[in-house]
Amino acid sequence: MHWFIHLVFFLLLIFNSCDLARQFDLVIRNGIIVDGKENKRYKGDLAIIGNKIAVIGEVKGTGRNEIDVSGKIVAPGFIDTHSHHDLNMLDDTGMLAAVSQGITTIFIGQDGFSDYPISDLTQKLQQTPVAVNIASFSGHNTLREKVMDLDYKRVATEPEVQAMIELLKSDIEAGAWGLSSGLEYDPGIYSNTDELIALAQIASAANCRYISHIRSEDRFFWSSIDEIIEIGKVARIPVQVSHIKLAMISLLGHADELISKLNKARDGGVIISADIYPYTYWQSTMQVLFPERNFSDRESADFALSEITVPDAVIITQYDPNLDYVGKRLDEIAKLRKEHPSVTLMELISETKNNKDSETIIAKSMTEADIIEILKWDFTNICTDGDSHGGHPRGYGTYPKVLGQYVRDKHFIELENAIYKMTGLPSLNMELKDRGILEIGRAADIVVFDPLKIIDKATYQDSKSISEGIEMVIVNGRIVFTNGFTTNNRPGKFLKGPGYYED
Repeated sequence: MHWFIHLVFFLLLIFNSCDLARQFDLVIRNGIIVDGKENKRYKGDLAIIGNKIAVIGEVKGTGRNEIDVSGKIVAPGFIDTHSHHDLNMLDDTGMLAAVSQGITTIFIGQDGFSDYPISDLTQKLQQTPVAVNIASFSGHNTLREKVMDLDYKRVATEPEVQAMIELLKSDIEAGAWGLSSGLEYDPGIYSNTDELIALAQIASAANCRYISHIRSEDRFFWSSIDEIIEIGKVARIPVQVSHIKLAMISLLGHADELISKLNKARDGGVIISADIYPYTYWQSTMQVLFPERNFSDRESADFALSEITVPDAVIITQYDPNLDYVGKRLDEIAKLRKEHPSVTLMELISETKNNKDSETIIAKSMTEADIIEILKWDFTNICTDGDSHGGHPRGYGTYPKVLGQYVRDKHFIELENAIYKMTGLPSLNMELKDRGILEIGRAADIVVFDPLKIIDKATYQDSKSISEGIEMVIVNGRIVFTNGFTTNNRPGKFLKGPGYYED
């Protein structure tokens, strides 16, 4: 027995000496670790070898690069489950809007619109790597356009649905994470539930998911929630409500009713979740205010500008026919044109449709109280629904706003829970297995921020202002953002979905 104790002691000496001599690529010293699992924060180090986390806690070896982050939070990189930051990403590969707020992975192909085929996207990313990881859904609107072309203002025939199914299968085999829909937009607005179920069943068979900008976030909200629940139930597929919101006056204050309905669905076996952004304004096109596409109907315009939003809370963010309108409120434009705001709304849509021009608006419909209550639901994770083009501050400020305003300043939510909703929970909702948690052996996607300084700076007037307090962002072991600037590293990977098939 005596010799055995000596042997164990000898082996421990060897192990410890090896650990002391170990060299890492990067060591982050003296951070405050928040691991993404809602565990209590603790002080510790983190070491990286290659693109993996090698040690968490006390790092006894040395690093080729060592950084002291005393007093700073070290957390998993943020996972944006509903992002449009891919717009122009191949031209702006540093992706400042995303990395400057701590995002390391984005899920694209949202609202039913995606690159087709997904295999082309993966090739482009191999040729032109970007700073963050990219995961993509296959978009229902895109599939519908490919099959039905301009003849889409109707329910699809069975052969057309079968054609969409074949396109979806090829996207899933190329790495798509499932099916996304945008049912307030053309051409998906004309689809029926059976069409969506048929496609969702294909995604389900490949262990993929369904994520949806539901059919209505205002007038027909409750039936739209019922629809996504039905799709989840019949297709036996996990479903996620994109940028969930109560966006009509009569809906305000009904967050508890919504959560009760979602919980009832989960109790019934439907794996339903949601993502949300922390702003009372949404951004889309003027056309979504007319779900029946009756753009010249005054009664519908009056309803939109009294029950969904109001003229002085609608801001034009893009208007190709007259660039002078950008940045102005609808009531200001109506006054310039000497029109009633409802008439102006209808005319602005008509002018863009006649010339096939583009337009976008931001409009206030939600309340912060509802946002906070829905955000606190156990299965709601945080997203941006943002891009780098500006217009809405969510594209640059979402995560720092939550951490600065909701956590530190207003105490709406605890730090560990907020980070969980940015990291561990989105990875769970998307079944993204290698990211979202600080654990040995996992991908080294990490954000370091100052909890005392972190704050969003983007506003509705200056939507591209960079947030403060994000000290460093690491993707796959490489620093992509530090000291307020992007680096030259482009370590982002295309993350393949569960249905990926390699020849």
